[in-house]
Amino acid sequence: MTTSPTATDPGGPTTMEPDRERRSLKLPAAPLFVLAAVVVALALVYTVGQRETGLVTQSVATGLLLGGVYALVSVGLTLIFGVLGIVNFAQGAMLTMAMFLVYEMSTSGGIPVYVATLLAVPVMFLFGVLVQATLLNKLTMAGNEEGPLLITLGLSLLIVNVLLMIFGGRPLRVPGSVSGRVEILDAIMSYERLIAFGGALLVAGALTLLLRGTSFGLSIRAVSANTQGASLVGVDVSRVYALTFGIGSACVAVAGGLMAPFLSLTPSVGEQFTILAFVIVVLGGLGNVAGAVVGGLIIGLVQTVGALYLPGTGSLILVFGVFVLVLFFRPQGIFGATR
Repeated sequence: MTTSPTATDPGGPTTMEPDRERRSLKLPAAPLFVLAAVVVALALVYTVGQRETGLVTQSVATGLLLGGVYALVSVGLTLIFGVLGIVNFAQGAMLTMAMFLVYEMSTSGGIPVYVATLLAVPVMFLFGVLVQATLLNKLTMAGNEEGPLLITLGLSLLIVNVLLMIFGGRPLRVPGSVSGRVEILDAIMSYERLIAFGGALLVAGALTLLLRGTSFGLSIRAVSANTQGASLVGVDVSRVYALTFGIGSACVAVAGGLMAPFLSLTPSVGEQFTILAFVIVVLGGLGNVAGAVVGGLIIGLVQTVGALYLPGTGSLILVFGVFVLVLFFRPQGIFGATR
């Protein structure tokens, strides 16, 4: 009697194997298409864009570094948004809080800014765990969507106004530990922005290793995929929620510390990043760290290169135009959701 090949039979192809091959071919299609679109758009700007080559190169370099800053803010948000499903309107305020922590340690304590950033990370982590455990966990566990939104909005207002009471509204500067700049391909980039860009990549890599290479990361992905199922197999969902929010807050601390040396510090400085961070998170794919980095770089490029043709706030029209197009053709985001 002859038998048809099975999944464990090496003697012939199976019906499952071609399906796996087709799926593996489909998965990178969207990111590759977006990459090709970006390359084609930049090629058109260089060749027929009627702008000086040096000016375009500088805009591209600035856009990549700016995108790294956006990615820094977004990687923590994508973790919170993708896993907990919380629209964290306090993200920008928490970024500002981290920057003022670094400012206070640098100016009053004389601690170098990047050392102060390392010290701010555990502080913001504990703050995030406390917020989730005391204010949000019950609502999140109950599936309440409006409650966390209102609480994070109120928390944002509270943080901003407390900082305003303590530090006032006058712009402040964090003393930088590194000065100078480097010229690459006729583009000038400051060391501080390069460090922030490198920090974005390191944070994204660390989060990816956490999610993919640890048992706690497996718990996070299980809760993200199916909260009830994860609870049934013994995952402490409330603990995962609290620690995930804490990790997202720690990422904000890294972002705030690395950006502090080249941003003018006011209690409302983080608000400008909140909307763009949500755009980047949805653009890259909810819960996908790599998507947040790629989305940040794309938005940074669109904003700076677009400013060559639509100066001022006009470049934001292009940013939201790209966002709408991606939502229309691929609503799950470039990389889809991490499941």
